[in-house]
Amino acid sequence: MSDPSGDVTELLEAWNRGDEGAESTLLALVYAELRGLAIGHLRTERSDHTLEPAALIHEAYLRLVDQSRIEWQNRHHFFGIASRMMRRVLTDYARRRGRVKRGGEWVRVSLEAVTTGKKPVIFEIGRLDHALVELRDLDERKASVVELRFFGGMTIEEAAAFLGCSSATVRRDWTVTKAWLLDKLGG
Repeated sequence: MSDPSGDVTELLEAWNRGDEGAESTLLALVYAELRGLAIGHLRTERSDHTLEPAALIHEAYLRLVDQSRIEWQNRHHFFGIASRMMRRVLTDYARRRGRVKRGGEWVRVSLEAVTTGKKPVIFEIGRLDHALVELRDLDERKASVVELRFFGGMTIEEAAAFLGCSSATVRRDWTVTKAWLLDKLGG
């Protein structure tokens, strides 16, 4: 049996070389994992969210294939970027919905995954997006840790492998960044 991780990396390399067949084969191979990411992202949304996991996957994938400047490195890189695209899709969706409905009210989501053991913090997704943009300006790695852990559902070890740093560094960044976000979001 072949290693799916190696298959994904090989397909990404073929895609980088312009092999269009690799792109469709890649989607078939990673669809289940992308669905898991999409479900993780939607879990943080309101319960009556109208965007389904399949629609989120497809919208994010369309944005991924439109990224001609990305030099795909490996499966962790691919899933990290896919998770970031899903967050952007949801943020754009919330902004459009906010402009149309009730005078621009933002969608509220729970930061429960970040507040382990405490009462969940409810915040507006627009505020989270602004906080992450600000954090990215201050420290890009810490912003990536949040995206990979909170939105991407990666473990400390997976995020460390993706970022090319130690698990201890990611654990420290995660701890500091959770506190920073809670302060920013009024938790």
